[in-house]
Formats: sequence, structure tokens, C-alpha cells
Amino acid sequence: MRALDIAATGMQAQQTNVEVISNNIANMTTTGYKAQRVAFQDLLYQDLRRAGSNSSDAGTIVPSGTQIGLGVKTAAIYRIDQQGNLQQTNNTLDMAISGNGWFQVTLPSGQLAYTRDGTFGLSPNGTIVTADGYIVQPGIQVPTNATNVTINASGQVQVSLPGQTAPQTVGQLQLAVFPNDAGLAAQGGNLFLQTAASGNPVTGAPSAPGFGTVMQGFVENSNVNVVSEVTDLITAQRAYDMNSQVVTATNQMLQTLTQL
Repeated sequence: MRALDIAATGMQAQQTNVEVISNNIANMTTTGYKAQRVAFQDLLYQDLRRAGSNSSDAGTIVPSGTQIGLGVKTAAIYRIDQQGNLQQTNNTLDMAISGNGWFQVTLPSGQLAYTRDGTFGLSPNGTIVTADGYIVQPGIQVPTNATNVTINASGQVQVSLPGQTAPQTVGQLQLAVFPNDAGLAAQGGNLFLQTAASGNPVTGAPSAPGFGTVMQGFVENSNVNVVSEVTDLITAQRAYDMNSQVVTATNQMLQTLTQL
């Protein structure tokens, strides 16, 4: 019977669904995390009687035909790019992007990665780095004798130095935007890499047209909606149970056939 195979695809699909939901819930407090959703598609159909075929020598045509679906498959797992809530931390080097854009980070391999996690600090030589010590582009260095660091909405990094009344600009942050944010490849550690699907990045200063603004002393929280996740989890569990019931019913029908 086809029902066994069809129900099996349904159970596999809902298992994937639950895994994605569990990852969302696990990252509900991860800075800059974007929730994921699973998209499903039906599989191929078997034509037992094709619609539009001739049903007699007189030229009569079958109006609807007979098709049997063969189950479901996972078509994509996409990210929801909705802005997360901004949380004030009062940490001087914490930054959040309000609007479009990604911080650019140089990995140890020299490759550029992108992140919405603005939990930054300073390296031993005063360079602004991520929590893992990766340099935030364009590699802005804060003098060791700076008494205060200010980052405005346009991404200008200014410091106050002893003996100087006016702040000194030491660097300009640059953001990157992509034609298709969903095409970025997640690497873990709140980092993403460019792919052919994401398109090439366009860089620019914060507050420029098409770019978000930088907010100092804030971080972007995860955009996971716990209520929606729990509701989706219950729905996925019920769908899995119903598919398992199909397997049980089909097994009982096959058992009846073998006893004839």
C-alpha cells in the first residue's frame, strides 16, 4: 500500500519541523538570532486516469481524472528577518542595528562574515572585536588612553582624550546589505557567509539611504515569538500523531489481508 510510504514522508517532515522549532526555542535569548520556519511541498502525483484524456471513441473527455499524491517533502527552511527588540545594556561597545544591514567581521581565515550580534569588545591592542575576538570591519582602533568612546547613529567612532576638549574621530563603521538576506549561510557563532543566493553585498555608512542606524549601548534580541513557537510545536506534534495513526491503520489492513 502507498499509505505507508506517504505517512512516512509526513512523519519525516514533521520531525524536521519540530527540530527547527526546538532550535528557535533554544535560541530565544541569543543576540541577533532570526527565527526559522519550514516550508513544505507535496511530492509527485501518480496518474491513474489523466484529466483531459479520451474516455470513448466518440471523443468524450475525462473532466477531472484520478491522481494520488505520494506525500510531502521539506522545500526550504527560511529565516524571518523581522527586527528583534532592542535591549539597553549600557555597555559602551555594545551596538545594535535599527533597520537594514549587517556588521562585517573578518574571520581568522581572512574571509568576511556578517552578523547582527553587536556584542563587541576590545582586543589587547584596542581594536573593536566580536565576543570571539574577530575584528569588526574596518578595524577601528581605540587609543589606550581614551577616557570615553562615543558611537553615533551614523557609525562614527569618537573618543575623548586627556588634554583635549573636542572628541577625536578614530573610525567609521560600515554596514553591508544584501539583495536576499535569506540566502546567507549560517555558520554558527551568530555569523553568516555570503552565497550565490544572497547576492553580492553593498556596503555603506549607517543612516545612509537603505541602511539602518547604529545604536550604542544596545543589543538586538532574538525575534523568536515563544507563544507562536509553542503553538507550532503542538500543531507539529498533532500532525505527527495523525501520520503515525495512518501507519497503524495501514498495518492493521495489511494484517487483515495476510489472514485471508
